[in-house]
Amino acid sequence: MAGRWPLVPIGEVAKVFDGPHATPKTIDAGPIFLGIGALQNGRINLRETRHVTLEDFKTWTRRVKPQAGDIVFSYETRLGEAAMIPEDFECCLGRRMGLVRTDRTRLDPRFFLYTYLSPYFQDLIRSRTIHGATVDRIALKEFPSFQIPLPDIQVQRAIAHILGTLDDKIELNRKQNETLEAMARALFKAWFVDFEPVRAKMEGRWQRGQSLPGLPAHLYDLFPDRLVESELGEIPEGWEVSELGGFVETIKGRSYKSEELTESTTALVTLKSFARGGGYRTDGLKPFTGKHKPEQIIEPGEVVVACTDVTQAAELVGRAAIVRKSRKYQTLVASLDTMIVRPRSDRITRSFLYHLGRSDAFVAHTYSHTTGTTVLHLGKDAIPTYRFALPPRDLVHQFDVIASNALSRIDTFEEESERLTTLRDVLLPKLISGELRIADAEAFLKGRG
Repeated sequence: MAGRWPLVPIGEVAKVFDGPHATPKTIDAGPIFLGIGALQNGRINLRETRHVTLEDFKTWTRRVKPQAGDIVFSYETRLGEAAMIPEDFECCLGRRMGLVRTDRTRLDPRFFLYTYLSPYFQDLIRSRTIHGATVDRIALKEFPSFQIPLPDIQVQRAIAHILGTLDDKIELNRKQNETLEAMARALFKAWFVDFEPVRAKMEGRWQRGQSLPGLPAHLYDLFPDRLVESELGEIPEGWEVSELGGFVETIKGRSYKSEELTESTTALVTLKSFARGGGYRTDGLKPFTGKHKPEQIIEPGEVVVACTDVTQAAELVGRAAIVRKSRKYQTLVASLDTMIVRPRSDRITRSFLYHLGRSDAFVAHTYSHTTGTTVLHLGKDAIPTYRFALPPRDLVHQFDVIASNALSRIDTFEEESERLTTLRDVLLPKLISGELRIADAEAFLKGRG
Protein backbone atom coordinates (compact mmCIF):
# COMPACT_ATOMS: atom_id res chain seq x y z
CA MET A 1 0.00 0.00 0.00
CA ALA A 2 1.55 3.26 -1.15
CA GLY A 3 0.35 5.24 1.86
CA ARG A 4 1.85 7.45 4.51
CA TRP A 5 0.10 6.18 7.65
CA PRO A 6 1.94 3.86 10.05
CA LEU A 7 0.79 0.21 10.09
CA VAL A 8 -0.36 -1.21 13.43
CA PRO A 9 -1.63 -4.73 14.33
CA ILE A 10 -5.37 -4.80 15.00
CA GLY A 11 -4.75 -6.46 18.36
CA GLU A 12 -2.92 -3.35 19.63
CA VAL A 13 -5.94 -1.09 19.19
CA ALA A 14 -8.92 -3.46 19.47
CA LYS A 15 -10.20 -6.69 21.02
CA VAL A 16 -11.28 -9.53 18.75
CA PHE A 17 -14.05 -11.93 19.77
CA ASP A 18 -15.31 -15.17 18.28
CA GLY A 19 -19.01 -15.86 17.90
CA PRO A 20 -20.77 -19.13 18.81
CA HIS A 21 -19.79 -22.27 16.92
CA ALA A 22 -23.35 -23.49 16.32
CA THR A 23 -26.64 -22.23 14.90
CA PRO A 24 -29.81 -22.07 17.02
CA LYS A 25 -33.28 -22.89 15.79
CA THR A 26 -34.73 -19.71 14.32
CA ILE A 27 -38.31 -18.50 14.79
CA ASP A 28 -40.57 -15.84 13.26
CA ALA A 29 -40.29 -13.30 16.07
CA GLY A 30 -38.00 -12.60 19.00
CA PRO A 31 -34.44 -11.36 19.57
CA ILE A 32 -32.45 -10.86 16.35
CA PHE A 33 -30.07 -13.55 15.17
CA LEU A 34 -27.39 -12.03 12.94
CA GLY A 35 -25.98 -14.42 10.35
CA ILE A 36 -23.28 -13.73 7.78
CA GLY A 37 -25.94 -13.39 5.06
CA ALA A 38 -27.08 -10.12 6.64
CA LEU A 39 -23.70 -8.46 6.05
CA GLN A 40 -24.08 -6.63 2.75
CA ASN A 41 -22.06 -3.72 1.36
CA GLY A 42 -20.82 -2.62 4.75
CA ARG A 43 -24.25 -2.60 6.38
CA ILE A 44 -26.66 -4.96 8.09
CA ASN A 45 -29.60 -5.87 5.90
CA LEU A 46 -32.47 -6.37 8.36
CA ARG A 47 -34.43 -8.36 5.79
CA GLU A 48 -31.71 -11.01 5.96
CA THR A 49 -31.84 -11.39 9.74
CA ARG A 50 -33.76 -14.04 11.67
CA HIS A 51 -34.99 -14.48 15.25
CA VAL A 52 -34.36 -16.78 18.20
CA THR A 53 -36.02 -17.52 21.52
CA LEU A 54 -35.05 -15.47 24.57
CA GLU A 55 -33.41 -18.55 26.08
CA ASP A 56 -31.25 -19.11 22.99
CA PHE A 57 -30.42 -15.39 22.88
CA LYS A 58 -28.98 -15.60 26.40
CA THR A 59 -26.94 -18.65 25.42
CA TRP A 60 -25.67 -17.10 22.19
CA THR A 61 -24.52 -13.89 23.92
CA ARG A 62 -22.54 -15.52 26.73
CA ARG A 63 -19.28 -15.30 24.80
CA VAL A 64 -19.90 -11.78 23.51
CA LYS A 65 -22.94 -9.52 23.22
CA PRO A 66 -22.66 -7.07 20.30
CA GLN A 67 -22.71 -3.38 21.21
CA ALA A 68 -23.24 -0.25 19.14
CA GLY A 69 -20.02 0.52 17.27
CA ASP A 70 -18.74 -3.05 17.23
CA ILE A 71 -17.59 -4.32 13.83
CA VAL A 72 -18.84 -7.78 12.91
CA PHE A 73 -17.32 -9.79 10.08
CA SER A 74 -17.31 -13.20 8.45
CA TYR A 75 -14.25 -15.37 8.85
CA GLU A 76 -15.61 -18.31 6.82
CA THR A 77 -17.31 -18.61 3.41
CA ARG A 78 -18.33 -14.98 2.71
CA LEU A 79 -14.90 -13.56 3.43
CA GLY A 80 -14.47 -9.80 3.26
CA GLU A 81 -17.97 -8.95 4.50
CA ALA A 82 -18.29 -6.65 7.52
CA ALA A 83 -20.70 -4.17 9.10
CA MET A 84 -21.03 -1.97 12.17
CA ILE A 85 -23.62 -2.61 14.87
CA PRO A 86 -25.91 0.47 14.88
CA GLU A 87 -27.37 2.23 17.91
CA ASP A 88 -30.28 0.54 19.70
CA PHE A 89 -29.71 -2.74 17.84
CA GLU A 90 -29.73 -5.83 20.03
CA CYS A 91 -28.63 -9.08 18.45
CA CYS A 92 -26.64 -12.27 18.87
CA LEU A 93 -23.99 -13.52 16.47
CA GLY A 94 -24.23 -16.53 14.21
CA ARG A 95 -21.48 -19.04 13.60
CA ARG A 96 -18.54 -18.10 11.39
CA MET A 97 -18.75 -14.53 12.64
CA GLY A 98 -16.13 -12.52 14.51
CA LEU A 99 -16.44 -9.21 16.33
CA VAL A 100 -14.00 -6.32 16.77
CA ARG A 101 -14.41 -3.85 19.63
CA THR A 102 -12.02 -0.95 19.14
CA ASP A 103 -10.24 1.19 21.68
CA ARG A 104 -12.00 4.37 20.66
CA THR A 105 -9.20 6.61 21.93
CA ARG A 106 -6.94 5.08 19.25
CA LEU A 107 -9.17 3.53 16.58
CA ASP A 108 -12.46 5.00 15.37
CA PRO A 109 -14.95 2.15 14.70
CA ARG A 110 -16.26 3.57 11.46
CA PHE A 111 -12.74 4.25 10.19
CA PHE A 112 -11.89 0.61 10.94
CA LEU A 113 -15.00 -0.54 9.02
CA TYR A 114 -13.90 1.45 5.96
CA THR A 115 -10.39 0.12 6.35
CA TYR A 116 -11.81 -3.41 6.41
CA LEU A 117 -13.74 -2.72 3.20
CA SER A 118 -10.77 -1.08 1.47
CA PRO A 119 -8.88 -2.82 -1.35
CA TYR A 120 -5.79 -2.97 0.88
CA PHE A 121 -7.50 -5.02 3.60
CA GLN A 122 -9.48 -7.13 1.14
CA ASP A 123 -6.19 -8.08 -0.52
CA LEU A 124 -4.78 -8.87 2.90
CA ILE A 125 -7.71 -11.19 3.63
CA ARG A 126 -7.21 -12.97 0.31
CA SER A 127 -3.51 -13.44 1.04
CA ARG A 128 -4.33 -15.00 4.43
CA THR A 129 -7.21 -17.17 3.21
CA ILE A 130 -7.03 -20.87 3.99
CA HIS A 131 -8.68 -22.83 1.18
CA GLY A 132 -10.50 -25.85 2.58
CA ALA A 133 -12.30 -28.76 0.97
CA THR A 134 -15.73 -27.25 1.74
CA VAL A 135 -15.21 -23.61 2.78
CA ASP A 136 -12.56 -20.89 2.66
CA ARG A 137 -11.64 -19.24 5.94
CA ILE A 138 -9.19 -17.01 7.72
CA ALA A 139 -7.64 -18.12 11.02
CA LEU A 140 -9.33 -15.99 13.64
CA LYS A 141 -6.44 -16.44 16.08
CA GLU A 142 -4.20 -14.71 13.54
CA PHE A 143 -6.62 -11.86 12.87
CA PRO A 144 -5.28 -9.59 15.66
CA SER A 145 -1.90 -9.65 13.92
CA PHE A 146 -3.33 -8.22 10.67
CA GLN A 147 -1.93 -4.72 10.22
CA ILE A 148 -4.01 -1.65 9.41
CA PRO A 149 -3.05 1.96 8.60
CA LEU A 150 -3.48 4.14 11.68
CA PRO A 151 -3.47 7.92 11.26
CA ASP A 152 -4.18 10.30 14.13
CA ILE A 153 -7.63 9.71 15.70
CA GLN A 154 -8.87 13.12 14.49
CA VAL A 155 -7.85 12.25 10.94
CA GLN A 156 -9.62 8.89 11.29
CA ARG A 157 -12.83 10.63 12.35
CA ALA A 158 -12.60 13.11 9.49
CA ILE A 159 -12.17 10.31 6.94
CA ALA A 160 -15.03 8.34 8.51
CA HIS A 161 -17.21 11.45 8.34
CA ILE A 162 -16.55 12.02 4.62
CA LEU A 163 -17.25 8.41 3.65
CA GLY A 164 -20.06 8.13 6.19
CA THR A 165 -21.85 11.14 4.70
CA LEU A 166 -22.03 9.32 1.37
CA ASP A 167 -23.16 6.09 3.03
CA ASP A 168 -25.78 7.91 5.09
CA LYS A 169 -27.29 9.38 1.92
CA ILE A 170 -27.30 5.92 0.33
CA GLU A 171 -29.04 4.56 3.44
CA LEU A 172 -31.58 7.42 3.37
CA ASN A 173 -32.39 6.59 -0.25
CA ARG A 174 -32.87 2.95 0.72
CA LYS A 175 -35.30 3.89 3.49
CA GLN A 176 -37.21 6.22 1.16
CA ASN A 177 -37.51 3.39 -1.35
CA GLU A 178 -38.81 1.07 1.35
CA THR A 179 -41.43 3.67 2.26
CA LEU A 180 -42.50 4.19 -1.35
CA GLU A 181 -42.83 0.46 -1.96
CA ALA A 182 -44.70 -0.05 1.31
CA MET A 183 -47.17 2.67 0.31
CA ALA A 184 -47.80 1.07 -3.08
CA ARG A 185 -48.24 -2.36 -1.52
CA ALA A 186 -50.64 -0.95 1.09
CA LEU A 187 -52.70 0.67 -1.66
CA PHE A 188 -52.85 -2.59 -3.63
CA LYS A 189 -53.96 -4.46 -0.51
CA ALA A 190 -56.66 -1.87 0.27
CA TRP A 191 -58.08 -1.89 -3.27
CA PHE A 192 -57.64 -5.47 -4.45
CA VAL A 193 -57.34 -7.66 -1.33
CA ASP A 194 -59.38 -6.04 1.45
CA PHE A 195 -61.74 -4.22 -0.97
CA GLU A 196 -61.74 -1.25 1.41
CA PRO A 197 -63.36 1.24 -1.04
CA VAL A 198 -66.24 -1.17 -1.66
CA ARG A 199 -66.76 -1.69 2.06
CA ALA A 200 -66.59 2.06 2.61
CA LYS A 201 -69.35 2.53 0.05
CA MET A 202 -71.46 -0.23 1.59
CA GLU A 203 -71.14 1.30 5.05
CA GLY A 204 -71.75 4.85 3.86
CA ARG A 205 -68.22 6.00 4.67
CA TRP A 206 -67.55 7.20 1.13
CA GLN A 207 -69.87 9.40 -0.91
CA ARG A 208 -69.57 10.68 -4.46
CA GLY A 209 -67.18 13.64 -4.67
CA GLN A 210 -65.49 12.78 -1.39
CA SER A 211 -62.04 11.36 -0.79
CA LEU A 212 -61.25 8.28 1.22
CA PRO A 213 -57.78 8.35 2.78
CA GLY A 214 -55.36 7.34 0.03
CA LEU A 215 -58.06 7.35 -2.68
CA PRO A 216 -58.82 10.26 -5.05
CA ALA A 217 -62.50 11.17 -5.30
CA HIS A 218 -62.60 10.64 -9.10
CA LEU A 219 -62.25 6.89 -8.57
CA TYR A 220 -65.68 6.65 -6.96
CA ASP A 221 -67.47 5.16 -9.97
CA LEU A 222 -64.78 2.50 -10.56
CA PHE A 223 -65.72 0.65 -7.38
CA PRO A 224 -69.05 -1.16 -6.91
CA ASP A 225 -71.06 -0.79 -3.70
CA ARG A 226 -71.63 -4.48 -3.09
CA LEU A 227 -69.70 -7.67 -2.33
CA VAL A 228 -70.88 -11.00 -3.69
CA GLU A 229 -70.00 -14.59 -2.86
CA SER A 230 -67.49 -16.45 -5.03
CA GLU A 231 -65.24 -19.48 -4.81
CA LEU A 232 -62.63 -17.14 -3.31
CA GLY A 233 -65.03 -15.76 -0.74
CA GLU A 234 -66.58 -12.31 -0.98
CA ILE A 235 -65.39 -10.22 -3.94
CA PRO A 236 -66.66 -6.93 -5.43
CA GLU A 237 -69.70 -7.27 -7.66
CA GLY A 238 -68.73 -7.45 -11.34
CA TRP A 239 -65.19 -8.64 -10.70
CA GLU A 240 -64.22 -11.98 -12.24
CA VAL A 241 -62.52 -14.95 -10.61
CA SER A 242 -59.70 -15.69 -13.06
CA GLU A 243 -56.57 -17.79 -13.43
CA LEU A 244 -53.38 -15.80 -13.89
CA GLY A 245 -52.29 -18.05 -16.75
CA GLY A 246 -54.97 -16.51 -18.93
CA PHE A 247 -53.28 -13.10 -18.77
CA VAL A 248 -49.54 -13.76 -18.56
CA GLU A 249 -46.81 -15.83 -20.14
CA THR A 250 -43.94 -17.36 -18.18
CA ILE A 251 -40.41 -17.74 -19.52
CA LYS A 252 -37.89 -19.95 -17.71
CA GLY A 253 -34.37 -18.61 -17.36
CA ARG A 254 -31.08 -19.84 -18.80
CA SER A 255 -28.89 -22.52 -17.22
CA TYR A 256 -25.19 -21.67 -17.10
CA LYS A 257 -21.72 -23.02 -16.43
CA SER A 258 -19.20 -21.50 -14.06
CA GLU A 259 -16.79 -20.75 -16.91
CA GLU A 260 -19.48 -18.51 -18.48
CA LEU A 261 -19.47 -16.20 -15.45
CA THR A 262 -16.71 -13.90 -16.68
CA GLU A 263 -16.56 -10.16 -17.31
CA SER A 264 -19.14 -9.03 -19.85
CA THR A 265 -21.65 -6.32 -20.65
CA THR A 266 -24.34 -8.98 -20.11
CA ALA A 267 -25.37 -10.22 -16.67
CA LEU A 268 -27.63 -12.90 -15.23
CA VAL A 269 -30.46 -12.05 -12.86
CA THR A 270 -29.93 -14.77 -10.27
CA LEU A 271 -31.49 -16.05 -7.06
CA LYS A 272 -29.27 -13.54 -5.24
CA SER A 273 -31.18 -10.79 -7.07
CA PHE A 274 -34.15 -11.49 -4.77
CA ALA A 275 -34.38 -10.05 -1.28
CA ARG A 276 -35.75 -12.31 1.40
CA GLY A 277 -39.53 -11.96 1.30
CA GLY A 278 -39.48 -10.55 -2.24
CA GLY A 279 -38.21 -7.43 -3.93
CA TYR A 280 -35.10 -6.78 -6.02
CA ARG A 281 -31.44 -6.64 -5.04
CA THR A 282 -29.15 -4.82 -7.47
CA ASP A 283 -26.05 -6.61 -6.15
CA GLY A 284 -27.21 -10.09 -7.20
CA LEU A 285 -26.21 -9.83 -10.87
CA LYS A 286 -23.52 -12.13 -12.29
CA PRO A 287 -21.55 -11.27 -15.47
CA PHE A 288 -22.39 -13.78 -18.20
CA THR A 289 -20.82 -14.67 -21.55
CA GLY A 290 -22.96 -17.66 -22.51
CA LYS A 291 -25.70 -17.90 -25.12
CA HIS A 292 -29.34 -17.12 -24.39
CA LYS A 293 -32.67 -16.87 -26.16
CA PRO A 294 -34.08 -13.43 -27.05
CA GLU A 295 -37.15 -14.03 -24.86
CA GLN A 296 -34.87 -14.61 -21.84
CA ILE A 297 -33.68 -10.98 -21.94
CA ILE A 298 -35.26 -8.96 -19.12
CA GLU A 299 -36.21 -5.35 -19.76
CA PRO A 300 -36.09 -2.89 -16.84
CA GLY A 301 -39.48 -2.88 -15.12
CA GLU A 302 -40.31 -6.50 -15.92
CA VAL A 303 -41.44 -8.93 -13.23
CA VAL A 304 -39.46 -12.03 -12.27
CA VAL A 305 -40.27 -14.78 -9.78
CA ALA A 306 -37.76 -16.96 -7.89
CA CYS A 307 -37.98 -20.63 -8.94
CA THR A 308 -35.70 -22.18 -6.30
CA ASP A 309 -34.84 -21.60 -2.66
CA VAL A 310 -32.23 -22.75 -0.16
CA THR A 311 -33.35 -20.59 2.78
CA GLN A 312 -34.64 -22.39 5.86
CA ALA A 313 -37.90 -20.45 5.94
CA ALA A 314 -38.67 -20.56 2.18
CA GLU A 315 -38.27 -16.79 1.93
CA LEU A 316 -37.36 -16.68 -1.77
CA VAL A 317 -39.23 -19.32 -3.76
CA GLY A 318 -42.32 -17.93 -5.47
CA ARG A 319 -41.43 -14.35 -4.51
CA ALA A 320 -41.69 -11.58 -7.08
CA ALA A 321 -39.30 -8.75 -7.94
CA ILE A 322 -39.21 -5.92 -10.47
CA VAL A 323 -35.86 -5.76 -12.26
CA ARG A 324 -34.19 -2.35 -12.24
CA LYS A 325 -32.04 -0.78 -14.93
CA SER A 326 -28.34 -1.54 -14.47
CA ARG A 327 -25.69 1.11 -14.94
CA LYS A 328 -22.99 -1.54 -15.23
CA TYR A 329 -24.56 -4.05 -17.66
CA GLN A 330 -26.22 -3.40 -21.01
CA THR A 331 -28.21 -6.65 -21.13
CA LEU A 332 -29.86 -8.63 -18.33
CA VAL A 333 -30.79 -12.29 -18.79
CA ALA A 334 -32.90 -14.52 -16.56
CA SER A 335 -30.97 -17.37 -14.95
CA LEU A 336 -32.36 -20.86 -14.40
CA ASP A 337 -33.37 -19.88 -10.87
CA THR A 338 -35.70 -17.17 -12.12
CA MET A 339 -38.80 -16.98 -14.26
CA ILE A 340 -39.96 -13.94 -16.25
CA VAL A 341 -43.70 -13.27 -15.94
CA ARG A 342 -44.99 -11.04 -18.75
CA PRO A 343 -48.51 -9.64 -19.18
CA ARG A 344 -50.06 -10.65 -22.51
CA SER A 345 -53.34 -8.84 -21.97
CA ASP A 346 -54.13 -5.20 -21.26
CA ARG A 347 -56.25 -6.40 -18.34
CA ILE A 348 -52.97 -6.87 -16.40
CA THR A 349 -50.10 -4.38 -16.07
CA ARG A 350 -46.58 -4.90 -14.78
CA SER A 351 -47.24 -2.92 -11.60
CA PHE A 352 -50.46 -4.80 -10.87
CA LEU A 353 -48.73 -8.12 -11.58
CA TYR A 354 -45.81 -7.29 -9.32
CA HIS A 355 -47.98 -6.33 -6.37
CA LEU A 356 -50.20 -9.33 -6.94
CA GLY A 357 -47.04 -11.45 -6.74
CA ARG A 358 -46.12 -9.82 -3.41
CA SER A 359 -49.52 -10.62 -1.86
CA ASP A 360 -49.81 -13.19 0.93
CA ALA A 361 -52.30 -15.26 -1.06
CA PHE A 362 -49.94 -15.54 -4.05
CA VAL A 363 -46.99 -16.50 -1.84
CA ALA A 364 -49.07 -19.17 -0.07
CA HIS A 365 -50.25 -20.53 -3.42
CA THR A 366 -46.77 -20.79 -4.92
CA TYR A 367 -45.41 -22.37 -1.76
CA SER A 368 -48.07 -25.08 -2.03
CA HIS A 369 -46.73 -25.80 -5.53
CA THR A 370 -43.10 -26.36 -4.50
CA THR A 371 -41.21 -29.61 -4.12
CA GLY A 372 -37.97 -30.59 -2.42
CA THR A 373 -36.52 -30.49 1.08
CA THR A 374 -33.03 -28.96 1.16
CA VAL A 375 -33.62 -27.12 -2.11
CA LEU A 376 -37.15 -26.03 -3.00
CA HIS A 377 -38.31 -25.95 -6.62
CA LEU A 378 -41.32 -24.06 -7.93
CA GLY A 379 -43.72 -26.17 -9.98
CA LYS A 380 -44.30 -25.08 -13.58
CA ASP A 381 -48.06 -24.79 -12.97
CA ALA A 382 -47.72 -22.65 -9.82
CA ILE A 383 -48.08 -19.25 -11.46
CA PRO A 384 -50.60 -20.06 -14.24
CA THR A 385 -53.02 -21.75 -11.80
CA TYR A 386 -53.17 -18.88 -9.31
CA ARG A 387 -56.79 -17.70 -9.02
CA PHE A 388 -57.67 -14.12 -8.08
CA ALA A 389 -60.44 -11.54 -8.35
CA LEU A 390 -59.80 -9.63 -11.59
CA PRO A 391 -60.81 -5.95 -11.32
CA PRO A 392 -62.14 -3.85 -14.24
CA ARG A 393 -59.50 -2.74 -16.76
CA ASP A 394 -59.86 0.97 -15.90
CA LEU A 395 -59.26 0.36 -12.21
CA VAL A 396 -56.14 -1.71 -12.91
CA HIS A 397 -54.77 1.09 -15.07
CA GLN A 398 -55.60 3.73 -12.46
CA PHE A 399 -53.60 1.73 -9.94
CA ASP A 400 -50.80 1.39 -12.48
CA VAL A 401 -50.52 5.17 -12.78
CA ILE A 402 -50.06 5.56 -9.02
CA ALA A 403 -47.79 2.53 -8.53
CA SER A 404 -45.66 3.28 -11.60
CA ASN A 405 -45.00 6.77 -10.28
CA ALA A 406 -43.75 5.28 -7.01
CA LEU A 407 -41.59 2.75 -8.87
CA SER A 408 -40.16 5.54 -11.04
CA ARG A 409 -39.13 7.48 -7.93
CA ILE A 410 -37.57 4.30 -6.55
CA ASP A 411 -35.53 4.00 -9.75
CA THR A 412 -34.37 7.61 -9.35
CA PHE A 413 -33.19 6.99 -5.80
CA GLU A 414 -31.51 3.75 -6.89
CA GLU A 415 -29.61 5.51 -9.66
CA GLU A 416 -28.45 8.21 -7.25
CA SER A 417 -27.32 5.58 -4.77
CA GLU A 418 -25.34 3.76 -7.46
CA ARG A 419 -23.55 7.01 -8.36
CA LEU A 420 -22.82 7.70 -4.68
CA THR A 421 -21.56 4.16 -4.22
CA THR A 422 -19.18 4.56 -7.15
CA LEU A 423 -17.91 7.85 -5.72
CA ARG A 424 -17.42 6.31 -2.27
CA ASP A 425 -15.55 3.37 -3.76
CA VAL A 426 -13.20 5.77 -5.56
CA LEU A 427 -12.53 7.91 -2.49
CA LEU A 428 -12.27 5.11 0.07
CA PRO A 429 -8.89 3.58 -0.87
CA LYS A 430 -7.33 6.99 -1.50
CA LEU A 431 -8.41 8.34 1.90
CA ILE A 432 -7.58 5.18 3.84
CA SER A 433 -4.08 5.04 2.33
CA GLY A 434 -3.40 8.74 2.80
CA GLU A 435 -3.01 9.28 -0.95
CA LEU A 436 -5.84 11.84 -0.94
CA ARG A 437 -5.87 14.70 1.54
CA ILE A 438 -9.00 15.26 3.58
CA ALA A 439 -9.24 18.92 2.48
CA ASP A 440 -9.12 17.88 -1.19
CA ALA A 441 -11.85 15.28 -0.69
CA GLU A 442 -14.06 17.78 1.12
CA ALA A 443 -13.56 20.37 -1.62
CA PHE A 444 -14.37 17.76 -4.27
CA LEU A 445 -17.62 16.75 -2.57
CA LYS A 446 -18.60 20.36 -1.99
CA GLY A 447 -18.11 21.08 -5.70
CA ARG A 448 -20.42 18.19 -6.58
CA GLY A 449 -23.06 19.22 -4.10
